Amino acid sequence: MRETLGDSTIAATHVATAAGYFRSYSAVGLLAVVGVLFVAVAFGAGRLLRPVVPTPEKLLTYECGVDPVGEGWAHTQVRYYVYAFLYVIFAVDSVFLFPWATVFAARGYGATTLVEMFIFLGFLAVGLLYAYKKGVLAWT
Repeated sequence: MRETLGDSTIAATHVATAAGYFRSYSAVGLLAVVGVLFVAVAFGAGRLLRPVVPTPEKLLTYECGVDPVGEGWAHTQVRYYVYAFLYVIFAVDSVFLFPWATVFAARGYGATTLVEMFIFLGFLAVGLLYAYKKGVLAWT
């Protein structure tokens, strides 16, 4: 029976599959539209319902309950960012170690993955050594 219908059966099956495929994405699109509308209505309602009474106190910059004194520019300690960056690097390293361990346990991949991991850890060690030599890790 399939031979008698030829290409029309295959085309009809393909159209039905594509329609089902796009129907599943229509639910995602509808959910996105509802989410955007919800946020727009919430912001619009907030704008309409809030009281607007500007006073000099309300127009001051506010930070942690302290009145602003001096200029807005302050010296930032870069070392906090460096430590955060190093943390992110080693967190990514630990995330990479788990899939490596699962592949290392599979047959036939042991030596290859072991060499790849030592190369990866070597790059990290060189970066850490560079940071140490530059004095980045000194907390003074």
